[in-house]
Amino acid sequence: MTADEVLERLAVDSWRGPFGPVTQAHAAEALEDGKVLVLPDLPFAIAPDETRLLDPATLGEHGKNVSLDPQTHRLSNTAVPAADAALLAGMMQRFADAALALLTDLLPRYSAQLERARTSFRPAEIEQRVYSPRRDDRRLHIDAFPTRPLAGRRILRVFCNVAPDGAAREWLIGEPFIDYAQTLLPRVKTPVPGSAWLRQQVGLTKGRRRRYDHIMLGMHDAGKFDAGYQAHAPRAAVSFPAGTTWICFTDQVVHAALAGHCALEQTFHLPVAAMLHPERSPVRVLERLTGRRLAV
Repeated sequence: MTADEVLERLAVDSWRGPFGPVTQAHAAEALEDGKVLVLPDLPFAIAPDETRLLDPATLGEHGKNVSLDPQTHRLSNTAVPAADAALLAGMMQRFADAALALLTDLLPRYSAQLERARTSFRPAEIEQRVYSPRRDDRRLHIDAFPTRPLAGRRILRVFCNVAPDGAAREWLIGEPFIDYAQTLLPRVKTPVPGSAWLRQQVGLTKGRRRRYDHIMLGMHDAGKFDAGYQAHAPRAAVSFPAGTTWICFTDQVVHAALAGHCALEQTFHLPVAAMLHPERSPVRVLERLTGRRLAV
């Protein structure tokens, strides 16, 4: 695999349109085909008084990112003093607004049904993190949420490298989703009857986990724990320089984040019905492989 096979570069230098219909169609086709859409000329502007926040010391002790809740606008997992919390929340909110504006104008078919989820800021260097295999994003994986079942909805993410020292963010992009699924799906065990209901009742999940969510989580874990897969699975090394924005469906793009610091990330959820090609979605691919409905 090569970077040119998995990346689609787009000459966009504004977070707002208008973007022409050719550009819009090109962006949607690339994303739904499982590529990473790279916007090398689209930096996110950091205000002078916000530069002091681009520091690993901004991060709290309970995870790899600072998080901004889209409903309450409250921060979690940050170590900044109270005086700087509003400044940090404001920076992250501006990025969330910019990401939404970009997707609204670049992908108009999606705009009415995009659901904004959490905004994240990842100030710490990836290479220095120590996590369990399940939580280690330096291993090839697709995204799936243990506590937030999506029932087939897509995970669309906008990233931007805002590293003040110019450090690139280094990723690996893995094999096509169908190949990943054909390798790992046979390893996913059948869920225990009643387990999805019980998890919801005791508050372990925000909603009922469908068979789709169970399979996605199972494949996520099976791939991360398989040393052979991590060593030998197809991959392409890609680099996102500081000032670069990139977009992808992280439930479809097999990826690993190897190095870098100070990245902003905005997550959106999208119903499969809003896609140009719903048949390319993970839920439809898995339904064809299993021969059964998975999101009901």
